[in-house]
Amino acid sequence: MTVGAMAMLTPWVAGLAIAEEPSVVPNAINPGAALKRLMEGNSRYATNTANQRDFSADRAARVKSQFPIAAILSCADSRVAPELAFDQNPGDLFVMRVAGNVISPDLLASLEYGVKFLGVPLVMVLGHTNCGAVSAAINVLQNNDALPGHLPGLISSIKPAVTRAKKSGNDDLLNRAIAENVNLQVVQLKSSSPIVDKLYAAKKIDIVGGVYDLKTGKISLT
Repeated sequence: MTVGAMAMLTPWVAGLAIAEEPSVVPNAINPGAALKRLMEGNSRYATNTANQRDFSADRAARVKSQFPIAAILSCADSRVAPELAFDQNPGDLFVMRVAGNVISPDLLASLEYGVKFLGVPLVMVLGHTNCGAVSAAINVLQNNDALPGHLPGLISSIKPAVTRAKKSGNDDLLNRAIAENVNLQVVQLKSSSPIVDKLYAAKKIDIVGGVYDLKTGKISLT
């Protein structure tokens, strides 16, 4: 193996070694404790009692390592900021963002890195109210709207959620489809081999879903 290749592997191997020593790292907590910490933080955020933070503090320490307590697959919507919504410190969340909070091979690889090498105990798929991506999927299915560029590929990942939501009627279809989309991504992650599914089955991690309310700031578990 070349020196360059070894250098590339070093942070991954080092991360794996850290993950295997749970008694000495800050994120060595069980999934339930991680979820409790997130939801308590969201309660503070929603009630405007978030902790005051110096975001430059411990910056030097974070250069050497990271110990996130949760991996968040969030929508790319500019109004959703997971670190703020959960009232967490820099380095506490391993965040991946894409319109519609849908899983893809690259995002799955990022999640695999988080749970395998960083020891992340909790994965959350985070949707939000008034989601434009889900709304677009509804319009495509109901009105045959044509979308430009690469948008049809993205929307195709959301269509199954809309179809499931429509089975219970058209009232409040958008909100039902948003929740269904979150739940479908959670189901998909739980069976995503070869890494995430094994860690989930072994109860090393948990995978949950939530919806962020743009109006109130509150996150509800699905």
